[in-house]
Amino acid sequence: MKPTFDELYTRLPDLLAPSMAKDHPNLPVEKEEGCYYYGTDGKQYLDFTSGIAVANTGHRHPKVVKAIKEGADELMHGPSGVIMYDSILRIADRLQGILPGNLDCFFFANSGTEAIEGALKLAKYATQRPYVVSFTGCFHGRSLGALGVSTSKSKYRKFLQPNGLTYQLPYADMEGCPAGEDPAEYCVDKLEKDFELLFDHQVTPEEVASVIVEPVLGEGGYIIPPKEWLQKVREICDRHGILLIFDEVQTGFGRTGEWFAAQTFGVTPDIMAIAKGIASGMPLSATVASKELMSKWPMGTHGTTFGGNPIACSAALATLDVIEEEKLLDNSKRLGAYALERLESISENHNVIGDIRGVGLMIGIEIVDPVTGEPDGEGMMRVLDSSLEKGVLFYLCGKHQEVIRMIPPLIVTQEQIDHGLEVFEEAVAEYEKALSIC
Repeated sequence: MKPTFDELYTRLPDLLAPSMAKDHPNLPVEKEEGCYYYGTDGKQYLDFTSGIAVANTGHRHPKVVKAIKEGADELMHGPSGVIMYDSILRIADRLQGILPGNLDCFFFANSGTEAIEGALKLAKYATQRPYVVSFTGCFHGRSLGALGVSTSKSKYRKFLQPNGLTYQLPYADMEGCPAGEDPAEYCVDKLEKDFELLFDHQVTPEEVASVIVEPVLGEGGYIIPPKEWLQKVREICDRHGILLIFDEVQTGFGRTGEWFAAQTFGVTPDIMAIAKGIASGMPLSATVASKELMSKWPMGTHGTTFGGNPIACSAALATLDVIEEEKLLDNSKRLGAYALERLESISENHNVIGDIRGVGLMIGIEIVDPVTGEPDGEGMMRVLDSSLEKGVLFYLCGKHQEVIRMIPPLIVTQEQIDHGLEVFEEAVAEYEKALSIC
């Protein structure tokens, strides 16, 4: 007899590597649909994670499922280049219409990390320069190349000695702005000084191939920089002939209220890495640049076996259709603003809620010690677990694991936002009560 799911679940530590299985909350599910997971315990769970910003069109959207089934009737595998097929050309053509500026040429891969690797390789090859500058707190992936520019947590780099061809500068820190000063001006001035110090003492700008940045800090804590800060990064890159890479793996496909954060902030990079929400759960990503820049990256300098899988490309086409037809960009902006307003109101009655920040349906909620105001990772987990018990799934981020990520599918309704935040407030109140008893 085949083992049951429950029997296999008890053997999870023996079957899966801890680095794959030990995440929060290991919820046993048997089905997903729309904004919900359905647990093996018979309960329905409202999903405010979107599979970590992947299911922007909701889980198993009927149009996406239909495209996958019809795609499988024709082609299961490329590989692109050896053969050529309709869905990969059609998705490239469609993406040209929604990406900013002259970002119109694509190298398709499978994951966000692969898209980052491609972006770094393209920048170095095209410029023939060795170094990359990234920002402290950014997360770009866990493969060795991507890890060299990822600094959201030191534990991701432990024992792995990322290559020495990268330099890090501080990400925009509006909380560090002295009283009485304008936060945006403070961040811009500090950025200029940080680059000056870097170029004066560590590496010349002529040696830097690219600057890579998350336009909104993701795993590092959902930090939203002033648009002027990102514009200054663009200006400094232009000044020195350095290519600017945007990591839009998490911010893309409507998450910030526009197709991409580049449009939200009014800054166009030279290279963009996109993934996650691109195909509603099918593995697909892309390194994107102008045709002029991509032409400097000839055949053989990069490659893939599975990238641009025909079924994944079909799913991506359906995903774009759904986002456009159901006006999900508008929904992201409208309900994101609504959720922020509700959260600000909730926070007035709860001292453990610290900073609340968001753009579109990408919202971070900081949990703090009510006495010291310091980040409270343990408290955050208590709130997360309590919310899950009540049927709402959030996720975590931040340097001290103190920030709750609220990233529901873009199809979410106002009623679902209300329900999720009611549960969140109940969980917060329970934690505060437990603190008062202690």
